[in-house]
Amino acid sequence: MEKLNSLKVAQVLRERGISIFTPLDFQRIFGVSFYSSKNFISHHIKTGLFIKAKNGVYVFSENKPPEFLIANKLYQPSYISFETALSYYHIIPETIYTIFSATTKPSREFEVMDKIFNFHRIKKGLFFGYRPQKVKGTTVLIAEPEKAIVDYLYFVDLKKKTLNERINIRKVSKEYIKKIIKLYRRKSLLNLLEKIL
Repeated sequence: MEKLNSLKVAQVLRERGISIFTPLDFQRIFGVSFYSSKNFISHHIKTGLFIKAKNGVYVFSENKPPEFLIANKLYQPSYISFETALSYYHIIPETIYTIFSATTKPSREFEVMDKIFNFHRIKKGLFFGYRPQKVKGTTVLIAEPEKAIVDYLYFVDLKKKTLNERINIRKVSKEYIKKIIKLYRRKSLLNLLEKIL
């Protein structure tokens, strides 16, 4: 596409089902220079075609992405975990309004389209146990139930979170949880697990 125009851009994004992107994604999709893509995006934030999620991450306003996909794209590498994943898997009964994710980067919080996205830093060696999963028709990275439990308990053990007394781990693999916990090398974490079993 030689010259970008908003109607064609919207049509291509619509047809390809693209709801969130970076200037580099945009450059690849439309075959324009990085400079052109940045200029087009910043101009069309003003027209309302795009919404700025943060510097370098933009949302197509006509096709707003699911919150889990926003979280995955907002701060990479990351995967959905902690209370958000526990609520998603019905391990805790509450609806969680903040979207919690694990990352290897410094902990950060963002507000995008009136939603809080919270990223907790974990060591690189503990950044595993997540998988691509279809949520609301979109593939996102989310912790396996057992890993979400251990991530959460780890932060409870670090006194960075409070234990939810209604956590229910009856339907998950206790053996797999114990296997994951061993990799954290914290006896107190095992004690905490015994407390909720």
